[in-house]
Amino acid sequence: MKKTLLSLFLLAVSLPTLAAPVLTAAQEARVQELVQETLLKHPEILAAAAEKLDQQDAQANQQIVNKVIADNSDFLFRDANSPRIGAEHPRLTLVVFTDYNCPYCKKFDPYLEQIVAKYPDVAVIFKFLPYRSESSVTAARDALTVWRSHPQQFIKFNDILMTKKGYHDDASITAAKKKAGVVVDEPDSQSFETIKKSLALAQQLGIQGTPATLIGNELLSGWVPFEQFDAMVSDALKKQ
Repeated sequence: MKKTLLSLFLLAVSLPTLAAPVLTAAQEARVQELVQETLLKHPEILAAAAEKLDQQDAQANQQIVNKVIADNSDFLFRDANSPRIGAEHPRLTLVVFTDYNCPYCKKFDPYLEQIVAKYPDVAVIFKFLPYRSESSVTAARDALTVWRSHPQQFIKFNDILMTKKGYHDDASITAAKKKAGVVVDEPDSQSFETIKKSLALAQQLGIQGTPATLIGNELLSGWVPFEQFDAMVSDALKKQ
């Protein structure tokens, strides 16, 4: 919206400059009065102009997202080091960027298993963005290490980490391992590399927080009700 207002302002202030060679001062003043009167009587003109500029911004942003997806498709969709659930050969693959200390990620996470249960031709891939604290990094690295060593144990460990209220600490992560029945003495070095790649990719996509989910070529930022998420997945499947 700030870009829109700035564009409209620049358009308005440019009118006198463009008109100066052909209008007298009195004529110029009258033109300004007519413009103001018209906008006051028909504010929908400004609304339409603002909407048009917003659409142009959205189209430009979508082009950037499309290019980033195309340039990073292997890491996004075929990285063996990134946890995944759902279809082995999916028609649609969702990529969720998440953080074990993010309260909205904790609300969103149960949707993922519901979606793959409802749509057998959908897969979900997890990318961790440990933005919030050091324990975000520790939990993410442990989860990635579990995935690499015992992939069948990942989802149980993930669910336990996601159900904790508030931030994790070393004690809560250790308790989650024990409850899930997993053993991670030290997170492996690959887990750190995977997180670095996820962070770099998120920056390219313009992701500024979690959760963020790629549904086809559309980037969903933040939490939404399940019904809205479900509808977006259904629509994306129809386009495949």
